[in-house]
Amino acid sequence: MWEFSLNFKSENFELAKVVHNTLLDFIKDIEGVVTSHEDNGVIQVLIATKEEFKDEACLVIANTVSEIICTNFKSDYLNKYLVLPELDQTSISAFKKALLNFDRETDKFIIKKNLILKDNLYIESFYNFRLRALQDKWEELVSLSNENKEYLISRDSFIDLLKFLVDNLDICADEISIVKENGGYRIYTEDEKAGNLISEESMVSSVIDLSPQKINLYFNEMSNAISLLERIFDERIIVNASMQNVKKFTLN
Repeated sequence: MWEFSLNFKSENFELAKVVHNTLLDFIKDIEGVVTSHEDNGVIQVLIATKEEFKDEACLVIANTVSEIICTNFKSDYLNKYLVLPELDQTSISAFKKALLNFDRETDKFIIKKNLILKDNLYIESFYNFRLRALQDKWEELVSLSNENKEYLISRDSFIDLLKFLVDNLDICADEISIVKENGGYRIYTEDEKAGNLISEESMVSSVIDLSPQKINLYFNEMSNAISLLERIFDERIIVNASMQNVKKFTLN
């Protein structure tokens, strides 16, 4: 039997819960078990599987660890050190999301290169002591942005930078469709799976997260968020003004 422990500080309870639930879905498919408990200010997420499935389990753990560091830890880093230009909240959210996703594959490569899965891993210690090169990389990105804060006050300059960041994100979806309903927006992926109803403010950030090749808009109403979306995604957007095209996205 192969066993491994992922350890979190107790204040990171929500993050430990996400990791536990994520691993649970994968590890059970290779006949393993995942449990968790808290003791003396440390939350342990315990993984156990047959020795023959060790390599598969390590791959899942490495992917999970790299994902939470690239998402949660980087988000905390940006919130702590990034000095944002005085813009509307939709633009600021979009800018932070673009920075969060920028060069993500390189970030994951650095994390996995330094990751040793032997007996246990203390997430916060691993991040603070083994990933200094990763934090230095983020520091360069944040410093460049902070040093040019005055330049970014210009709307056109800000859009140019945001578009550059978005254009350099890896494509994560071939096509998505956005429908306006009940005062909000719903995003549908290629399998026509509907996302949650979201606000206009968070819609642009959600699209940046998906980084699609093609975006179908099934409405013809202009707003600051839609204008921002059209400028940064440019030729990827197709506006479908006719509501006849939206029938397949009607909710039951």
